[in-house]
Amino acid sequence: MDMLWSGWGDPARATPLPDTVIGLLRDLLGVEPCAAGPVALEEVAVPEIRLASAAHRALAEALGGEDHVRTDPETRIRHTRGKSTPDLLRIRHGDVTDIPAAVLFPAGHDEVLAVLRVCAEQRLPVVPFGGGTSVVGGLAPGQRGTFVALDLRRMDALLALDPVSRTATLQPGLRAPQAEALLAEHGFTLGHFPQSYEWATIGGFAATRSSGQASAGYGRFDEMVLSLTLATPEGTLDTGRAPRSAAGPDLRQLVLGSEGAFGVITSVTVRIRPLPQARVHEGWRFDSFEEGTAALRRLAQDGPRPTVLRLSDETETLIGLAQPDAIGSGTPQPAGCTAVAGYEGTEEDTAYRREKAAAVLRACGGTPLGEEPGRRWAHSRYSAPYLRDSLLDAGALAETLETATFWSRIPGLYTAVRDALTATLTEAGTPPLVMCHISHVYENGASLYFTVVAAQGDGDPVAHWTRAKHAANEAILAAGGTISHHHGVGTDHRDWYVREAGPLGADALRAVKRRLDPAGVLNPGVLLPAD
Repeated sequence: MDMLWSGWGDPARATPLPDTVIGLLRDLLGVEPCAAGPVALEEVAVPEIRLASAAHRALAEALGGEDHVRTDPETRIRHTRGKSTPDLLRIRHGDVTDIPAAVLFPAGHDEVLAVLRVCAEQRLPVVPFGGGTSVVGGLAPGQRGTFVALDLRRMDALLALDPVSRTATLQPGLRAPQAEALLAEHGFTLGHFPQSYEWATIGGFAATRSSGQASAGYGRFDEMVLSLTLATPEGTLDTGRAPRSAAGPDLRQLVLGSEGAFGVITSVTVRIRPLPQARVHEGWRFDSFEEGTAALRRLAQDGPRPTVLRLSDETETLIGLAQPDAIGSGTPQPAGCTAVAGYEGTEEDTAYRREKAAAVLRACGGTPLGEEPGRRWAHSRYSAPYLRDSLLDAGALAETLETATFWSRIPGLYTAVRDALTATLTEAGTPPLVMCHISHVYENGASLYFTVVAAQGDGDPVAHWTRAKHAANEAILAAGGTISHHHGVGTDHRDWYVREAGPLGADALRAVKRRLDPAGVLNPGVLLPAD
């Protein structure tokens, strides 16, 4: 199934907001209904962009036939941009100015190499496309003009599984649920469950340094990667031949997070773990975000660490965003802040960690809420993007952003970003609701994930949000945070990423790109400014 072209996920799962929620949006935030809904797919005016005949012939030859070079309007529309709120606002109004001229469907590494060589020879930009879930402008080249999308869905196999070493080699076009199903047949799991889980791909996880909701127990995706293969216009780069090595700098780290700017990931070898015998999630209440943060830090640093560990601030707890399916249901939310702790593993290990972690949480001021809040979170953990679509339908502006820093800087970063968003949107006449949660924890720090809801404002809602987003980006860098913890860089964060990397660091990355992609055709403008 393809994702909804003008929104998120499976169209059958879209649900309108309850009247009570629409009333609250109107009364509290001044949200007015949209004058018209999204345009229909058949109403989108698709520009006539044709590949040069020589390029078209060469690409068809590289892919084994015309069937794998698609130029029909619907396929091109479905590969236009990603799923950020600006992306959706634009495409819902029929704006497909960033549409690819063609969509290519390679079947393996050699075909990807052949395509990249053709694109380099023809000076034709190429954008790798996995699940299409980017929320940072990672799927539209920074320079306008003719380009092609490289859809990796035909590369969706489990290539190898080593039960002794507990490793698996996966192709990049595998969607996460497919990968889990294939591994489960052998009794294993990857344990990577980001909010985009149902639609995102293995290659996308590696290319963006994805982090799953169970990262406290399983680790981030980049921590799971043992080796990978990269196809570039200049040839093949193979990285990683042992779990750890002292043989120079780790080239895996050069590829992880490169977002298609250095090459196309064609296979990934990851470590896997046995399927858990037990899985349980529970809720905890803390009087304040500060108190809850201190409790999470204790577990992250001194253990025992749960598999899932999250904390919603007071506003997010009040709204009930930790359980999106329950919003508007009338279910009262506890005062203070709600944390979710989850445990997976053997029966014995799960029981032990749960008991010991509960003692720490109680000692830090936590009150147990039982398993029901945890079950509600687990049931609706992939539902938030559907809620965003419903908010857009109702005339609201809804978007997320995230960052990370060291524990000592969390309070300052939290306040700085929240204040920047509130001030910018209020000054524009649309006072927002700003919510936040700690989504991932480490021994030395944690990530902050913000959700913003406001009226779309008069005129251009994309420009309206862009001003607020830029203010938040400035606040993140000023407060010592990283510009992205797991969403990636894309074009939305590119200029701030260059500042974060520093002039020498950015120049080093440009030198890598020039060596691997001398024609500059790989996702130009993403990660680094296009030359």
